[in-house]
Amino acid sequence: MNKHSENNNTDSCDVAIIGAGPTGLSAAITLKEAGLHNIIVIEREAEAGGVPRHCGHPPFGFKEYKKILTGPQYAKKNIERALKLGIKIQCKTTVTKLGENGELSLATPEGLKTLNAKKVLIATGTRETPRSAQFVTGDRALGICNTGALQAMVYLKGKIPFKRPVIVGTEIVSFSALLTCRKAGIKPVAMIEENDKPSVRWPIHYSHYLFASKLLLGNKINKVIGDKRVNAVEVINKNGDISTLECDGILFTGKFTPESSLVQMSHLTIDENFSPTVNALGQCSDPSYYAAGNLIQLSNEEGRNNIFYAKGNAPQAVNVSGLCWEHGRDIANNILKSL
Repeated sequence: MNKHSENNNTDSCDVAIIGAGPTGLSAAITLKEAGLHNIIVIEREAEAGGVPRHCGHPPFGFKEYKKILTGPQYAKKNIERALKLGIKIQCKTTVTKLGENGELSLATPEGLKTLNAKKVLIATGTRETPRSAQFVTGDRALGICNTGALQAMVYLKGKIPFKRPVIVGTEIVSFSALLTCRKAGIKPVAMIEENDKPSVRWPIHYSHYLFASKLLLGNKINKVIGDKRVNAVEVINKNGDISTLECDGILFTGKFTPESSLVQMSHLTIDENFSPTVNALGQCSDPSYYAAGNLIQLSNEEGRNNIFYAKGNAPQAVNVSGLCWEHGRDIANNILKSL
């Protein structure tokens, strides 16, 4: 490769942000409004906005915009706000490697490139645990998905994967799934939780009554029954009693894990949750890198001092978009102090 070609495939910036969800866009907006100009937001999807793009229900954006918005409306406002400030959002671009001192390897529509950033913020978020990782046995029938897939089908593609599913889990995202079901005319048969109490805070878990859905605590799916499509699930409780629920689908929700494959393949250190280890400023083991938002599932005492959990919010598997927005803003301010 000649020198001219190398220059065409190498770029630089002050701050590169990986992920264009609420955390990443909030950080970019904060940096830009503070006077930093050379910022690049990298997003592997075709559109920016993150998970809220898939959530066609309220409430989003009250803290940020003093309005109650649906997820797509909220995502659109975040994107418009960033673009109005002149922030570069580079979609359809995947970071393939986190190098030392902020050197990023990128796969772009134009080919492979290198981006050298003074500071990098990793805001890749989290993902739900699928059926395979939850060790649910039985037939591989149609009608099984997670919340993200359901919301993408309903809100982005106008499709309905089932009419009478069983919902597995009682986290906040499980109730987001209930709202999506209601929007699509889907009537869940039951919500199943293996613990003795719901994961979501009181009184939200009572909302399942609004959807005429049973809440089965201390139960888990033992087996999927169905040939081409789910016909029923075998449910077992803590006493070992087995029962059968007729349904036409299963919606696995929650049990989030950090979207940290990039970090795990890099030189950055990780904790037992596979999140990057960070200090109280959100800084990783390589001081060129910071991490924010739902990518962080903190387990160490130093990390718990992070602003994400310093406002009376107990550490949890996933935080709502408003908290991610605040965290992106706060870590961006820490980055500004380091430049």
